[in-house]
Amino acid sequence: MAQSRAEFDAVINVSGTQESESIEQEPYEDSNQLKSSEINMTEVLKAGVLSDEIDLGALAHNAAEQAEEFVRKVWEASWKVCHYRNLPKWLQDNDFLHRGHRPPLPSFRACFKSIFRVHTETGNIWTHLLGCIAFIGVALYFVSRPTVEIQFQEKLVFGTFFMGAIICLGFSFAFHTLSCHSVEIGRLFSKLDYCGIALLIMGSFVPWLYYGFYCHYQPKVIYLSVVCVLGCLSIIVSLWDKFSEPALRPLRAGVFMSFGLSGVIPAIHYSIMEGWLSQISRASLGWLILMGLLYILGALLYALRVPERWFPGKFDIWFQSHQIFHVLVIAAAFVHYHGISEMAMYRVTVGECTVPIEPITF
Repeated sequence: MAQSRAEFDAVINVSGTQESESIEQEPYEDSNQLKSSEINMTEVLKAGVLSDEIDLGALAHNAAEQAEEFVRKVWEASWKVCHYRNLPKWLQDNDFLHRGHRPPLPSFRACFKSIFRVHTETGNIWTHLLGCIAFIGVALYFVSRPTVEIQFQEKLVFGTFFMGAIICLGFSFAFHTLSCHSVEIGRLFSKLDYCGIALLIMGSFVPWLYYGFYCHYQPKVIYLSVVCVLGCLSIIVSLWDKFSEPALRPLRAGVFMSFGLSGVIPAIHYSIMEGWLSQISRASLGWLILMGLLYILGALLYALRVPERWFPGKFDIWFQSHQIFHVLVIAAAFVHYHGISEMAMYRVTVGECTVPIEPITF
């Protein structure tokens, strides 16, 4: 910088000498033009000096950014789990889990890399990640079967269930992976997580109502419409900011349990029309009851936070209530898939309707 300043002064001196000589040789030249020329030359030279300063400033800024990036990478690679009391308030969800919590990781890359670390969310992440992959595989196998084996209409009906399961498990995996990113990202994906639960319940209703009321078009349409309305209401509630707060955990469990238990009404209706024996043999009542029990058990454990409530600090990493809830959700979804598969098999290969069925066209 000193050299640039010296060059600047030297050029100014030379310029001043040349201008004075020019004035002596041409005494009649307009003095205003000379002053204007001197000002223009000075501005050009100053601009050159300032450009050097800007270049040096840019280099310093780039160096600072590189140093900051290096520090961030080192920190991401070396973060350690922490105690519940050291978490910021927006990450404090279950006070019965004492140790092994992830600190805030304000980087998507760091959050996704954390799935390979052991912490309180490891089990929650992997249970629904593997469940999502499993249902993607089953769905691809089902829809890829030739039409002579599975009609397009059957694929569409089952597709609603597969889509609900995949979205639910996928959103759950994403939420538990990114919940420590920031307040905004955590709140966004918690809403998507709860919306996914509503979509799974809606998707689970469709095949059962379709095959259960296979020969009764009007009640089938009515019940499917009611399910869609209840599902939309559940999604609207899920988008409420306070819905994801830890204090409202029982409310969340109650909302989704009530939505699922609304299926008791069409089940009773079917039994009145067809009889309990038909409900068991044709409508897979046993499998549906097992599915409901698994969902209810999981929701109760989730709401009550058992077993960590009974043994605080003993289930920080494994076998906490949320992990058990995840496993029960996957088990219930596969039980439901088996049940509706039996219903579909009966209707397609054995069952005959004694009343005419109104055709569904696409």
